[in-house]
Amino acid sequence: MTHELEVAARERGIKYFLVSYTDLFGTQRAKLVPAAAIASTCRNGAGFAGFATWLDMSPADADLLAMPDPEGLIQLPWKPEVGWLPADLVMGGQAVEQGPRNILKRLIKEAAREGLQMKSGVECEFFLITPCGSEPADTADKQTKPCYDQSALMRRYEVITEICDAMLGLGWKPYQNDHEDANGQFEMNWDYDDALITADRHAFFKYMTRSIAEKHGFRATFMPKPFMDLTGSGCHAHVSLWRDGQNVFADRSDEIGLSQIGYHFIGGLIHSADALAALTNPCVNSYKRINAPRTTSGATWAPNTVTYTGNNRTHMIRIPDGGRFEFRLADGAANPYLLQAGILAAGLDGIRQKRDPGQRLDINMYTDGHSVEGVKRLPLNLLDALRALEASPVLNEALGAFVPSYLKLKRSEWDDYCRHLTQWERDTTLDC
Repeated sequence: MTHELEVAARERGIKYFLVSYTDLFGTQRAKLVPAAAIASTCRNGAGFAGFATWLDMSPADADLLAMPDPEGLIQLPWKPEVGWLPADLVMGGQAVEQGPRNILKRLIKEAAREGLQMKSGVECEFFLITPCGSEPADTADKQTKPCYDQSALMRRYEVITEICDAMLGLGWKPYQNDHEDANGQFEMNWDYDDALITADRHAFFKYMTRSIAEKHGFRATFMPKPFMDLTGSGCHAHVSLWRDGQNVFADRSDEIGLSQIGYHFIGGLIHSADALAALTNPCVNSYKRINAPRTTSGATWAPNTVTYTGNNRTHMIRIPDGGRFEFRLADGAANPYLLQAGILAAGLDGIRQKRDPGQRLDINMYTDGHSVEGVKRLPLNLLDALRALEASPVLNEALGAFVPSYLKLKRSEWDDYCRHLTQWERDTTLDC
């Protein structure tokens, strides 16, 4: 495969490779390697100081080596002399257990031993905002219900089509682009694939979208809730499970087209939902989306309860048609690799334990959810989610040494947040 990279560099005019990994907080780290040195980098890795990134390491640790995966090569459409390579983390000759891509690859192999392959697609919502981040970049985008607004979409035609043209050229098979429910918010969809391919593309998509937005004088943000009165940015995952080329979630005899193994998979997600939120909704701001008051458009479009349904967008899990489901909990801050790993870990547990997802609810959870007794609610804040993750035997066993490392760093982030004094506190408490 190293030889193929050298050939690709010559044939495609690639002068440099970005050897990239994603840390625990979803930040992409990279080194720029000249094409002449890519062979040695593939053999020896690109060296990093792990403590300098969001990994649970110390300054005394040995070099963190990012080993590029040649199969994940993506040539930057807007800068074709650069090739992007996702990398796996190694230290002391061993795979780093807390490495997000390593975790996903391990779980994929675990599923493969049972003859199973998870395929998924993601719907990445984002805002185009001013460079300072204070407001949507399009000052004319003022509708109360701006979703699918044709004029607002076309005012950003150059940005959206440049991103879509890039995906077309990369062979991702993009199929729809739209203006979403908040002013300045967009969503772009491409075809589903193997979970690792989707995670790599998800990571690259975020980088590409930011880069192309900057090129046009804007800023792209995947922040879950950048504006309190507007709908937040989700990252819905559409999931199916395959064996020997057949979709094992599909069952035409079922009322909504889902097999028993599909219901058990969903049962696993429902069982571990509060702990999963620590991965799929990984920042303080995440909980301003899933526990949000009504927005100016009339709905948050985010779940706040652990429920599933048919074709109904007010629940955590939606089954829009046979053979797949939509997991609506995750938001734009989700680490692309941990999102897929968390879904797969919880789903496999559901299958193995034959977990019952409970009653399917087809009501409007936003208006009638209070009428159903015993429905579990999602965490109210990041700390609650972290506590649920710590207490989850399912995710601790499946994710291994990653969990204590992640909890350590995320609790530090929560403590940092708690040390922040807001203007709201001063306004409401100075005269207490």
